[in-house]
Amino acid sequence: MTSPRTAVAKPEDSGFATRRILGNGLLAIALLTVPFWLPLVGGYTDLASRVLIYALAAMGLNLLLGFTGGLSFGHAAYFGLGAYGVGLMLKYETHSTILALLAGTLLGGIAATLLGPIAVRRRGIYFSMITIAIGQMFYFIAVRWNSLTGGEDGLTGFSRQPIHLPGFTLPMGSVDFYYLILICFGICAVLLWTVLNAPLGHTFVAIRENHRRLTFLGVRTQRYIAISFAISGFVAALAGGLDALLDNFASPNLLNYGLSGDFLIIAVLGGMRNFWGPLVGAVIFVMVRDYVSSITNNWMTVIGLVFIGSVLFFPMGILGFFNRKSSS
Repeated sequence: MTSPRTAVAKPEDSGFATRRILGNGLLAIALLTVPFWLPLVGGYTDLASRVLIYALAAMGLNLLLGFTGGLSFGHAAYFGLGAYGVGLMLKYETHSTILALLAGTLLGGIAATLLGPIAVRRRGIYFSMITIAIGQMFYFIAVRWNSLTGGEDGLTGFSRQPIHLPGFTLPMGSVDFYYLILICFGICAVLLWTVLNAPLGHTFVAIRENHRRLTFLGVRTQRYIAISFAISGFVAALAGGLDALLDNFASPNLLNYGLSGDFLIIAVLGGMRNFWGPLVGAVIFVMVRDYVSSITNNWMTVIGLVFIGSVLFFPMGILGFFNRKSSS
């Protein structure tokens, strides 16, 4: 259940590998059966859809933050671009949910690919400030371009459409759409896992651990950080497109740095150096927000207290704590 850290597994790690396979299997079963058991515990399918969307966005951020060591406060920009890309395509160009989702993912991902090399020219706090500036640039464009984006009122007038497949049609109700999200989540998880187990992923981790040494060895670290930034942006854009389809709405707030902060909280809360950490963080974040917001408007205070408690008592995140306990 943790991220790959070494290229070759040690023989004594066989018990850990078995537990990891078992844990992944149980996770897959739980996610596949969510629409059946979640209502029994007081939940609803759209809540599970939101968890997967936020987990997917945080997993994209985690590739850059947890595995490459780049702290971005502007990843909501690519999430929001994905959402607006989907909404604009469905409203003006096509009635295909899949085609709109592809267009939104490309819009946000290409933006990250083009802007990443600019941001990675600096490291540390300067890198973070550049990502905020880029994100806020897109936010103000969305707010001011009323004729296209709807301005502060957001983009409306579109909805997810049934998916026509050979022999049958998926109506895209809540349960159908949950499984579409789950498919996208699963594909991205497999791709990210493959990247992290490949030499490229080990290079990302090496940059995080000792950026200066790799630079002395002649590794073009900026190029690799830009690659991580681009992959991260594509994943965030896909999550944003799914979010727009879930709500049939795209808001400028999806581009704001506040949402980037939420993704950061999710990644750190679950364990930013663990592969499934963002999923655990998303479950906690969305469930607490949904429950507390039904009681009080000050739900962010509770989220803040949970986050502070996690940082103080679980500095490696919730999943990191349990992984360390199980391996000790």
